[in-house]
Amino acid sequence: MLHHVELWVPDLGRAVGEWGWLLERLGWTPYQEWERGRSWRAAGTYLVVEESAAMNGTAHDRMRPGLNHLAFHVGSRSGVDALAEAGPAHGWQPLFAERYPYAGGPGHYAAYLANSDGFEVELVAREAT
Repeated sequence: MLHHVELWVPDLGRAVGEWGWLLERLGWTPYQEWERGRSWRAAGTYLVVEESAAMNGTAHDRMRPGLNHLAFHVGSRSGVDALAEAGPAHGWQPLFAERYPYAGGPGHYAAYLANSDGFEVELVAREAT
């Protein structure tokens, strides 16, 4: 099982707003808070956003080597739809909108969103298609 994921972000306030909204809608709970970071936890895994002083750049590019996206289970298709619809009001813009909800292929019901810092999430319906 995954222990944690740490994302370095250029603007902690913005990241807390965007990631916090999404993670809490997915059932994650606030876990830790410090001057330059926050985390949320679900089961035995937690996700950190940190504005690290050691960061040597200001932009994430999911098309370069490194993290492309994080994928999360969502309870239902209607849950995926609700998050996809509400996402833009919280800094998450749709990707592959012309192929929604099957951008991942037939039978794979999901929304793909990118936030203001270029991080991508895939929100996947758990229920059978």
